[in-house]
Amino acid sequence: MARSVYFGGTILTMEEPLYAQALVEEDGVIRYVGQLETALELAGPQARKVDMEGRCLMPAFLDPHSHFMACANSLLQVQLGECADQEEICQRLGDFVQREHLQPGEWVRGTGYDQNDLAQGCPPDRWMLDRACPDHPVVIQHASGHVGVFNSRALELLGVDENTPCPQGGVMEKDHEGRLTGYMEENAFLSLLQKVPMPDLKDLMDALVRAQDRYASYGIATVQEGMVMDAMLPLYQAMLAQKLLKLDVVAYADPRDCKKIMEQFGDRVGHYKDHVKIGGDKIFLDGSPQGRTAWMRQPYEGEEDYRGYPVLTDEQVYGRLKSALERNVQILAHCNGDQAAEQYLSVMERLERETGRRLRRPVMIHAQLVGRDQLPRLKALGMIPSFFVAHVYHWGEVHVKNFGLERAEHISPAGTAATLGIPFTFHQDAPVIQPNMLETVWCAVNRRTKTGRLLGEEERISTLEALKAVTVYAAYQYFEEDRKGSLAVGKAADFVILGQDPLTADPMALRDIPVLETIKDGRTIWPG
Repeated sequence: MARSVYFGGTILTMEEPLYAQALVEEDGVIRYVGQLETALELAGPQARKVDMEGRCLMPAFLDPHSHFMACANSLLQVQLGECADQEEICQRLGDFVQREHLQPGEWVRGTGYDQNDLAQGCPPDRWMLDRACPDHPVVIQHASGHVGVFNSRALELLGVDENTPCPQGGVMEKDHEGRLTGYMEENAFLSLLQKVPMPDLKDLMDALVRAQDRYASYGIATVQEGMVMDAMLPLYQAMLAQKLLKLDVVAYADPRDCKKIMEQFGDRVGHYKDHVKIGGDKIFLDGSPQGRTAWMRQPYEGEEDYRGYPVLTDEQVYGRLKSALERNVQILAHCNGDQAAEQYLSVMERLERETGRRLRRPVMIHAQLVGRDQLPRLKALGMIPSFFVAHVYHWGEVHVKNFGLERAEHISPAGTAATLGIPFTFHQDAPVIQPNMLETVWCAVNRRTKTGRLLGEEERISTLEALKAVTVYAAYQYFEEDRKGSLAVGKAADFVILGQDPLTADPMALRDIPVLETIKDGRTIWPG
């Protein structure tokens, strides 16, 4: 039996009492939390003694929503997030072809552009991408993941032309001559993106190891696969066969495309096996607020009637929710706009009325513009909002432009939710942004945009409440409150060691606190 005693610093339990002098870990499980003298006596003279030298030990963070495989895949793509104009996007794509010595016909994928940051206010069209990479099929993906552009060769390989029907809940843009520009939104874009060939398996396996290290470097020990489909199954099988996983992965399946997943991973529904658990189902109800595809009750600023649009009809949503209810699995719904929130709430209320049964801890993912008037109904349904609160910093000024100041001040209304006693979580939707939990905590506490504007003072929350959103509440979202999220006897020894106690730090300095070590089941997983 290997025992370790942690002492000599701050031990932040996220329980009552909030602090302890020492902690004893044995075989990946917490055996004692409390006084140092008792811990040393319990651990015995042979125990490993870890003097934290004034640093802070607290529960490892749990990622309530991201796309683990996409994070790995993004490491093999051209990064476009800092491009200032269309020409720089094209230049980076062309440079990538030369640097990687791609052969004619090999796919080029770019990710992370944001039209709000481009001089032209829109991405390059298919013909610009053709000129940048004349011998290659190309796709570039918006930072939100919901829209993007294909070049002519890509459209040809995917069998798409001007006569191709546009899927429900999507847009295939055409110019004044009726030609496809290559730009597509939501279902039109995502359905084609799924058909783009995956990179080489070895390259993907290497990228998956790097992606795990990236999560762990931010203090995260549990991650999410926010939309797993049958096409991803060989990658997971290879990862498990090679024993590459060191983080826990909670996967949510597309209910339309998970037959093979359930055949091969059905024994993982609701519990872990080799670090992988099937958490339930995932559906999309609308798009992205910064991409102007989120579905709103009122028009976008400057528009007469445009409010975004839905992905599914009410009956389709009802069918998805009823299926999850009948199988007794959790459901996550991507929901940004307040009209999408209204659809989710009203359909779930109808389902409860008609069946007399309730879904288990349903989650509203992003909940960017959920109305404060809608939150009491959300609480009544036992629904958990998982806020993408870092939008305040990364796209806050864009939201002011798109929705006006009054609506923008209440994006990710964590303050209102806290007042109502609603448990909520925070996420980064990685790879949309880096899975930087302390930056997200900083965003929730300070609510500052990139210009320094305070956006929604009444929605600010305390540092302690923000930390709960990525520890105890996140564990609750995953039905793992008995194993993770706080430091208590019998729970998993999943820790993060920080350079400073965040509860005593200057709130404006929270994002600067260094993550020094991440520990999973008693073993250090970062640094490696």
